[in-house]
Amino acid sequence: MKFILLSLIITGIVTIVLAPIFIPLLRKLKMGQMVRDDGPRSHLSKAGTPTMGGLIFLIAIVMTTIFFAGGETHIALALFTLVGYGVIGFADDYIKVALKRSLGLKARYKLTAEIALGLLLGILVATMTDRGTEVAIFSRQVNLGWFYPFFALIVLVATTNTVNLTDGLDGLAAGTMFFAAVAYLFIAWRLNLVALTIFAAALAGGCLGFLVFNRHPAKVFMGDTGSLALGGALGILAILTGTELLLFVIGGVYVIEALSVIIQVIYFRFSGKRFFLMSPLHHHFELAGWHETTVVKRFWFFACLLAVIGVSIFIFVG
Repeated sequence: MKFILLSLIITGIVTIVLAPIFIPLLRKLKMGQMVRDDGPRSHLSKAGTPTMGGLIFLIAIVMTTIFFAGGETHIALALFTLVGYGVIGFADDYIKVALKRSLGLKARYKLTAEIALGLLLGILVATMTDRGTEVAIFSRQVNLGWFYPFFALIVLVATTNTVNLTDGLDGLAAGTMFFAAVAYLFIAWRLNLVALTIFAAALAGGCLGFLVFNRHPAKVFMGDTGSLALGGALGILAILTGTELLLFVIGGVYVIEALSVIIQVIYFRFSGKRFFLMSPLHHHFELAGWHETTVVKRFWFFACLLAVIGVSIFIFVG
C-alpha cells in the first residue's frame, strides 16, 4: 500500500514539476489549440492555448510505474497501451497543430491505427497473461475463445474515442479519469494485482497533477495525445482485471457523452432538428446557460458517484 500511495503522489509531483517546463516550450513551438468555429462562442478565447500537454503526464506515469512496478507482463502491456494510443494521438495533434491541417490525421487512418493496436493488444493479453479469454457477466464467466481479441479491441477503441469526446472543457477529461483510475486502483488491489494497482495509482496521480494546470482557465490542454492515451489506459485496466462490462458503469460519463453524439446524429438525420443544443452533452449544458466550471464540477461528481457504484458492484455482486 505504501508503494501504491507513493506512486500516486510522486506521479502527481513529477507532472507538476514538468508542466512549467513543457508549457513554455509548447508555446514557443507554436503548439496552440485550434478552436472550431461551430463550437461554443465562449471557447474562441481559448485559441492558442498550448496543447499536446498529455506528454507531461505520459512521461510522469511511465517513469513512476517503471520505477515502482518494474517490467512485469501486466505493466508492459499497460504501458504499451498508454504509449501506443498516445503516439496515435500525438500524430493527430501534430498534423492538426504544427502542420495547420484542422482535421488532423485522416479519420480512416486514425481508426485503422486504433483498431490494429487494439487487436494486437487483445492477442497479447490472451496469449501472454493468465487472464484467459473469459468475460465476467455478474457472477458468471463466459469464455469468448478466439473472439476475445476482437472483443478487447472493441473495448479499447470505444474507450479511447469516448474519452476523446469528453475532452472538451477545462479539466473535464482529467478530472473524470482521476475517479475512474481510483476505482480501478481498488479493483486491482482487491484482485491482488499489485503492479497493476501501481499503474492505476500513477494514472490517477498524473491526472491530478495535470489538473493544476488544466483546470479553468486552462494553461494547457492534453490534446489527443493525452485523451487517447488515457482512454487506452482505462480500457486496458478493465481488460487486465477482467471487468470489461463493469467499465460501462465506472466509465459511465464517457458512455453518456458518446450516446449524446449518437442520439444527436440519428435525430437530426430523421427530423432535420437537433435533440441537444450541441453534442457532446457537456456543450449542451454550456449552451443552456451553465458556466463551464459548473458543468465540469457536476460531471466530476457524477464520475465519482459512478466510480463508487462500480467498485461496490465489483465487491458485492461480481
